Amino acid sequence: MATTHDRSKLIRNIQLAAGITTVAATGLLTTTADMLFRFAIDTQWKHSIFHQALIAPDRKEKMDQGEAREAGQWFSATQQPVSITSHDGLRLHGRLFDPDRIDPAPHLYAICVHGYTGAPDEQAKWAHRYARMGFTVLVPSQRAQDLSEGRYVGMGWLEHNDLLDWIRLIVESDNQARILLSGGSMGATTVMMTTGDPRLPRNVVAAIAESGYTSVRMEFIDSARGMFHMPKLLASACVDAAGLICKHRAGYDFTEASCIPSLRHTIIPMLFIHGGKDRMVSPRFLDMNYNACASIGRERLLVPDADHMESSAVEPDLYWDTVCGFIYRSFRI
Repeated sequence: MATTHDRSKLIRNIQLAAGITTVAATGLLTTTADMLFRFAIDTQWKHSIFHQALIAPDRKEKMDQGEAREAGQWFSATQQPVSITSHDGLRLHGRLFDPDRIDPAPHLYAICVHGYTGAPDEQAKWAHRYARMGFTVLVPSQRAQDLSEGRYVGMGWLEHNDLLDWIRLIVESDNQARILLSGGSMGATTVMMTTGDPRLPRNVVAAIAESGYTSVRMEFIDSARGMFHMPKLLASACVDAAGLICKHRAGYDFTEASCIPSLRHTIIPMLFIHGGKDRMVSPRFLDMNYNACASIGRERLLVPDADHMESSAVEPDLYWDTVCGFIYRSFRI
């Protein structure tokens, strides 16, 4: 029979083993979280996702077919440089385009916002469409991407403050401006985080959000499970730990970076679009975003066979009929 001394010794050994295991597990979690943060957020880390090719050649060919090729040529030939300084001192760059029609209605502006690991030219197809509808089009470079300064990507959370600055630039030059916000992927999330912000000028008339995620935390958990094959519990723990590192280094936490609070205060017309076969941003976010939106002018479009940002290529007639109809109704043009 075990004595009291034996039991006490056993308990101490178990506590010691548990302590060692906890320390080791904590160290491993911290290391994994740090690598996850640098991989996903730090554009200056040489192993980050920003130094890797993301779009497979077959997908790029599909996305660049048809009108996208003509739009790309127009984008390169007619762009005008523009820049601002962000609230935290970064020089942000963009491209400005005049309306591409003879008789444009006055005071119409569109801002096209690109996505994660992206650049303004990925918005060429949308910018060209809006210019042909009579809009003056602004396509910003998101912070820490393309020509804009910065080290850390904000996944839409930091960028929505930049978008408000770009909007302010337009309104200060034309106080009668009527503005459309349009974004894809992280650009869509940037837009959604902006539409319910109390600082949003009344000049913003409507917004389009395509393939946007609802929450940075949920998107990164999905990505960790898919890219690194982590179990959900481990993915959640790593993402939450990486979020704490992000709060310390980049100034925001993944949990707070959500569209929901903004969408609950959104009153302008909103069009949400998603591909039913999106492998980068889950299609479930379409309903989450749509249902959270308080606007009585909210609309949604699901293109069942489209992958990430492919809806306009897979179902072009349905896509552009929906988008153009939404714009004509919202702006009454």
